[in-house]
Amino acid sequence: MSKVINLKRGLNIHLKGGAEKILGTSIEADTVALKPTDFHGLVPKILVKTDQQVKAGEPIFFDKYNPEIFFTAPTSGQIIAINRGERRKVLEIIIKADGKNESIAFTKADPQKLSRDEIKNQLISSGLWPFLKQRPYGTLAKPSQTPKHIFISGFDSAPLAPDYEFTLKGQSGALQLGINALAKLTDGKIFLGISPEQSNGIFSGLKNVEINQFSGPHPAGNVGIQIHHISPVNKGEIVWTINPQAVVFIGRLFETGKLDLTKTIALTGSEIISPKYYKCIQGTNLAGLLKGTTKQVGKERIISGNVLVGTQVEADNYLGFYDNQVTVIPEGDHYEFLGWAMPRFNKFSVSRSYFSWLTPNKVYTLDSNLNGEKRAYVMTGEYEKVLPMDILPVQLMKAIIAEDIDKMESLGLYEVIEEDFALCEYVCTSKIEVQRILREGINLMIKELG
Repeated sequence: MSKVINLKRGLNIHLKGGAEKILGTSIEADTVALKPTDFHGLVPKILVKTDQQVKAGEPIFFDKYNPEIFFTAPTSGQIIAINRGERRKVLEIIIKADGKNESIAFTKADPQKLSRDEIKNQLISSGLWPFLKQRPYGTLAKPSQTPKHIFISGFDSAPLAPDYEFTLKGQSGALQLGINALAKLTDGKIFLGISPEQSNGIFSGLKNVEINQFSGPHPAGNVGIQIHHISPVNKGEIVWTINPQAVVFIGRLFETGKLDLTKTIALTGSEIISPKYYKCIQGTNLAGLLKGTTKQVGKERIISGNVLVGTQVEADNYLGFYDNQVTVIPEGDHYEFLGWAMPRFNKFSVSRSYFSWLTPNKVYTLDSNLNGEKRAYVMTGEYEKVLPMDILPVQLMKAIIAEDIDKMESLGLYEVIEEDFALCEYVCTSKIEVQRILREGINLMIKELG
C-alpha cells in the first residue's frame, strides 16, 4: 500500500533564476562528449580512435573493472579528440556531431515479452546501463546482481531544479515502456516517489510501480531519502536507482529500436537573462546553450547540475552524464565590507544572524563565496536539522576521518551518497567539505570490503 510521508527536516534555498515553463529553441550541438570522470571508480579502456566515424549506440569505452559495461556514443559523428589529464587520465572523448543522429539498430520489442537477460543485454549494448546506479555507494549497478528493489524519484527538490512534469510532457508511453523493462530486472518492486502536487500528473497512471508521496523541504526529492523511508539499505542488500529521463531513454530504445538521448534540461540561475528549458543531446557542449544568455560574461560560475552537488565547468565544457540542469550564479570572488557584522537583509542564512529570517519566502541572488574560513569541527546540531534520516551525520563524518570501518558501517554509510549530505555541507559552521569526505569514506569501504 502506498505511503504519504511528511518530512519535517530539511531546507529550501530560494534562489532567483528558476526556469519558466517555456521551451526554448532546441540546441543543435556542434560537439558532444562522454566524460569518464562522471563515474565514480571508473577506469576507462578506450575502444575508438581519433577521426573514427561512429553512430549513436556505438561503444566508445568500457570499464576496466566491469568490462561488461559499455559506454556508447550519444549521437552520430566523428571522434575529434580524446583529451587526457595528469598521468594520461582520460578526461573526455569528444564527438563532432553530424546532425543526423543516426543510431545502430537495436531490438524493437515489448519488454514484457522479453526475458531478463534479453533486456539486460539490450541496455548494456546500447550504453543505457550506466544510468542505473546502486546503493550502497552510488556507483554503477552491476549486471551480475539482482537488486532488492529499484527506486525512482519523480521530482527534484534541489534549488532551481527542473520540473519533471514539464520535461516529460508527452512522453508517458515511453515512460511506461521503460518501467516495464526495469520491472524485469528485479524480483522486488519499483518504487516511485512523487510530491503531493503530482498526484494527478504524468506519473499517476503508471503501472508496475508503487507510488509514494513525499512532502517537505529539500532533500525530500532525493532518491536516497526516499529509500531510507521506504526500504532502508542494510548490509548485504543492494537497490538500484535511476532518473525519470533515463527511464524514457529506455522506453524509446524498446519502442523504436534506436538510441535517442534527446533530453529536456533547465537553464537556470540569477545570471541567466531568461531562464527556461531547452532540448539537447546528452553530453552536449554548453557553449551553444550559454551563448547570449548570461548577464555578465566571464564573471559568473557555471555549474553542470544544481548549486549543491553540481560540477563547476567552463562555458565551452559539456553537460554531465547525470545532469538535467545548468545553473549560472555570480562567481563570488569579492570581499564584503564588514562581512558578517552587516545586517545583510539580502543574504540568506539558516540561522537568525541576519535579518533575512524575517522574510522566509524571499528569493535571493547568492554567489559562490564561502563567507568565512575553515574552523574547528564542532558539534552544533545543524546537520541534524537538514537531514531527514535516522543517522548521526557528524559522528559518521568523524568515523570516516578516523577511517574506522566498523563505525562507518554502524552509523549508516551504506545509505548515503554526496547529494544526501549536500545540505549538511551548506549549513556547516566549520566549513567542512562534507561531500568530499563522504566520498573518501565510500571509496575506503569499497577498497576494504568490495
